[in-house]
Amino acid sequence: MNIKTGKIMNVTQWIGSPAVGNISPAPLFRREFKIDAEIKHAQVKICGLGYYEMSLNGNKVGDHVLDPIVTQYDQRARYVVYDLTSELVLGNNAIGVMLGTGWYDCHTMEVWDFNSAGWRDKPKLWMELKVEFQNGKMLSICSDPSWKAGDGPIRFDGLRNGETYDAREERSGWDYPGFDDSNWAAAVVVPSPGGILQEQTSPPCKVMDTIMPVSVNQIRNGVAVFDIGQSIAGWVQLHIQGNAGTEIILRYGEHLKENGEIDQKNIDQFIKSGEFQTDRYIMKGEDVEVWEPRFTYHGFRYVQVEGFLDKATLNHLRGRVVRTSFEKIGSFKCSHEDINSLQAATQWSYIGNFVGIPTDCPHREKNGWTGDAQLATETGLMNYDASSSYRQWLETMADTQRPSGQFPGIVPSAGWGYNWGSGPAWDAAFILIPWYIYIYTGDQTAIEQHYGSIKRYVNYCTSMATEHIVSFGLGDWCTVDNNRMAPTTLTSTAYYYVFANKLADFADLLGNDQDAVIYRDLAGNIHKAFNTHFYKGDGIYANGEMTSLGCALYQGLVDDSERTIVVQRLVEAVLANDAKVDFGILGAKYVPRALADNGHADLAYRMITQPEFPGWVNWLRSGATTLWEDWKGESSQNHIMFGDISAWFYSYLAGIQPDPERPGFKHVIIAPQMLTELDWVKAQHRSPHGFVEVNWTRSGGNILNITLNGITATLKLEGKPPQELKCGNHNIVFA
Repeated sequence: MNIKTGKIMNVTQWIGSPAVGNISPAPLFRREFKIDAEIKHAQVKICGLGYYEMSLNGNKVGDHVLDPIVTQYDQRARYVVYDLTSELVLGNNAIGVMLGTGWYDCHTMEVWDFNSAGWRDKPKLWMELKVEFQNGKMLSICSDPSWKAGDGPIRFDGLRNGETYDAREERSGWDYPGFDDSNWAAAVVVPSPGGILQEQTSPPCKVMDTIMPVSVNQIRNGVAVFDIGQSIAGWVQLHIQGNAGTEIILRYGEHLKENGEIDQKNIDQFIKSGEFQTDRYIMKGEDVEVWEPRFTYHGFRYVQVEGFLDKATLNHLRGRVVRTSFEKIGSFKCSHEDINSLQAATQWSYIGNFVGIPTDCPHREKNGWTGDAQLATETGLMNYDASSSYRQWLETMADTQRPSGQFPGIVPSAGWGYNWGSGPAWDAAFILIPWYIYIYTGDQTAIEQHYGSIKRYVNYCTSMATEHIVSFGLGDWCTVDNNRMAPTTLTSTAYYYVFANKLADFADLLGNDQDAVIYRDLAGNIHKAFNTHFYKGDGIYANGEMTSLGCALYQGLVDDSERTIVVQRLVEAVLANDAKVDFGILGAKYVPRALADNGHADLAYRMITQPEFPGWVNWLRSGATTLWEDWKGESSQNHIMFGDISAWFYSYLAGIQPDPERPGFKHVIIAPQMLTELDWVKAQHRSPHGFVEVNWTRSGGNILNITLNGITATLKLEGKPPQELKCGNHNIVFA
């Protein structure tokens, strides 16, 4: 109430359905209103938890799916803004909103305890529509008890389980003006999720592609298995005809049994109740019914469809590729088809693991594992305009930080993952992703925003250290042989060193001179302790594991006087193993980069392209269309944590590297490794400040073409002095 006038004012409230029960059909909400003058501007803000779909006068508003993007709901929730100026009509209008459970109401059991999250509650809605008329008047439509609530055709939805849709329960016209809602209940006011409400700043999730299946196998009467031909994140769109009440069951997976049926055993082991990756559609009996789920998504290549009355054909379904809708800003190709296939597989893995947040896999977990995210960030920023998505996720990560400075291994978290599943190599996401955003885009917002929390985390590491050695956390995960795994103490301490250095750099950037001195001194002490503890002399760190040597070199912990011999020992270790990999996800970033940075790009290239087990190309030979979680392929077959190789292609084969001294590609370092194993390489990247393309070929001589638009570059070629390049086209021919 306005105290001065005594008039009742519109107040936006969180509302829910009065329906009770642990698992209820997805609620529908509707509200009618009248537009009686010409509109100048109309804008709606909406937050529907866990997910929402909004319609106006029977038409879906926008093309987003799985909105809003998941957050740490008791700390922060996101609303989405739409311009409805041209969508509203004179006369009666109706808004309809359907809600799904999503991450907010995880009502089935899994091992990460999201069903026990402190924020968990039934789906709820917050919405306000502001209409400004040409005559200066205003209209406000807010979520409050004047809305009506009912239920509809989605009878069940679970993020990791699937969706059940009964088309016979559709409420025809429910989101149109004039619908008879007299038997619908009034919406009820419910508590907020508990956190602050902010606008969503990441690009939304959308259906970004539609794929026809490449084959269908009718394995028995009424059961067919479709092969999409590509591992994706998303769902299928069903095109089906049949009798009312016929139930079509869709089971999603990435493996087949010997008898041709879907096999989910490699990805369903962590879901403790309910079906896994299974959608159900109950037909209403029309000529052709087209349906796809709204409030779940799956990771899959194969779909088993049960309930067909007729023979299955390729036209019965489509694969729908769902991901965060950031733009593609990079491309890489070369004369080696295995490299091109690895680039494509990495891109598919990256987008399949960025459905709102960076995840480990799109099927088994969908969790925001921080280690996977930090290892793939450079690949992401070279290929996609993903910085705003990372910045939003970093805010969620900040919301998970404990007062001590500690982080969980997954973000968001319902409390799982603080004392197992985290540690410096994973927590590095909170320090390195702001740094990568800065050097790749020039945006230092994340550094400024999280400086205090980063400092608190580095101090937490200090509290956990003994004589500057840190031993907590996970290490070189999914290594080839755990008996030859680099010591976790080594990799964790190396990250601690990197954090202290980066914090000092951030302090310099922000003008915090005292912090810069403190943390640079800390980095120096860690450097000394690391070498005292792990360096055995004669070029050997720890027990000479590839990851141990690569880590010391890549993280900058080798003294200049010892660099040559350490590089030699790494080369020897790789050659002794026939250039096959002998590391996990940390070594997969360290070793190829350490080799290339120290004059052995040819050996790193050989390691990446050799076809035997274990190795990246061996995955391709085994039929992979995305990167795998482990070298044998026994677990998930759509993981991004081995995905730094795409960034390696750009940085070394094409030689496109950001210059930290002039961040955001205002200036670029171009240092291509023109290996004799390749005939040509072509790569390009579009940054906020300009465009760079590198194209080199051996056809007609060694020719290097460089295009710079809006940026400058320093060209570094082996055996030649650095050359400064201005904007424009540069054609360089050399022996």
